[in-house]
Amino acid sequence: MRKSVLLITVAVVLILGAIIGRFSERFIISAEKTEKKPLYWIDSMEPQIHYPGPGKSRMGMELIPVYPDEKKSTEESGAIHITSTVVNNLGVRTVLAQKGTLARDIETIGYIEPNENKISRINPFADGWIKRLVVKAVGEPVKKGQLLLQLYSPMLVNAQEEYLIALESKNQNLINASYKKLLALRVSEQQIQQLKQTRKTNQLVDVYAPQDGIISELKIREGSRVTPETEIMSLIDLSNIWLIAQIYEDQVNWVKVGEVAEARLPAFPGKVWKGEIDYIYPEVDPMTRTLKVRFRFNNPEGLLKPNMYANIKLFGESKPNVLTIPMEALIRTSKGDRVVVSNDKGQFDVRPVSVGIESSDQVEILSGLTSGEKVVVSGQFLIDSESNLKSSFERLEGKKEGNE
Repeated sequence: MRKSVLLITVAVVLILGAIIGRFSERFIISAEKTEKKPLYWIDSMEPQIHYPGPGKSRMGMELIPVYPDEKKSTEESGAIHITSTVVNNLGVRTVLAQKGTLARDIETIGYIEPNENKISRINPFADGWIKRLVVKAVGEPVKKGQLLLQLYSPMLVNAQEEYLIALESKNQNLINASYKKLLALRVSEQQIQQLKQTRKTNQLVDVYAPQDGIISELKIREGSRVTPETEIMSLIDLSNIWLIAQIYEDQVNWVKVGEVAEARLPAFPGKVWKGEIDYIYPEVDPMTRTLKVRFRFNNPEGLLKPNMYANIKLFGESKPNVLTIPMEALIRTSKGDRVVVSNDKGQFDVRPVSVGIESSDQVEILSGLTSGEKVVVSGQFLIDSESNLKSSFERLEGKKEGNE
């Protein structure tokens, strides 16, 4: 009986001891937390101003306590501490810096020009008068071999008579010489054969279209006197056109003759034209620091008109395994480029970086970041300004302490 009472008493003592020990531990921890006092209070928008107690700042923001451990860790890392509430209010967004393939695509704007290799200018090769003008309006379409006009020229009439005399003489040398003279004066082969068959001179010499196209210039009328220097009209074939665009100087080594390009026009939503680089001009514009590039596009339907503007996308060679971030995350200044990095503890670090190529909305990072780090893409300018203010006040405080 006594043994039972003794065992019960010992058990009760052990249980009470354990309960008292746990209670004491919690009390001590609670006491430590209670004893841990803030050094000062700050407004997250103006952390350089220290307030002696809680309340609201001069900007009407709720003050945040700063404890010794927090101050020490922030000072050692050089980061800026911002509460989650302020982060949400500022709309801070982050993305991961990651490695991948960066396409060297170039997007620019160009304007359409006629392909100068597809332009024909009609000039007479002898003095004369325009007796009949078949095509009478600029913009009128013509087909290759179509009759454009009829010209009266005494020189051309005499050349025909010389050819007929040579045919009558049956002297092959004279025949060949007179035949070549007619060709040199741009008398058509069709009309020479007709002359050979009929043995009668034509007072009017026919002028035919040398290619398909439209009349782009018409500088004479019926009855006009013309000389070999007179440009009667011009024909432009728009089935194949040029598109002139400009690219920035730092993108010059991205482009090569023969590379593929796409063109889109606001006038034809959803329609894409495929073309290629035809020529790269040799000089950079000293004012705009851009290089002119010429593209060639097929235009069988004739939808692309000279002087139209087009959006061009050039597909260059891709660069693999590069570290990239969005362009909007980059802060550009006269002193260099930098980004704001988040460490998921409410702390933000402003870090200088070296950048490489830019493509679309991405930029290559050569140094200053590692893959997987979070960079701020929204609100980073406010954080960067705060960092500059913090650095300025720290320098001022350092000078003040040194003077003391």
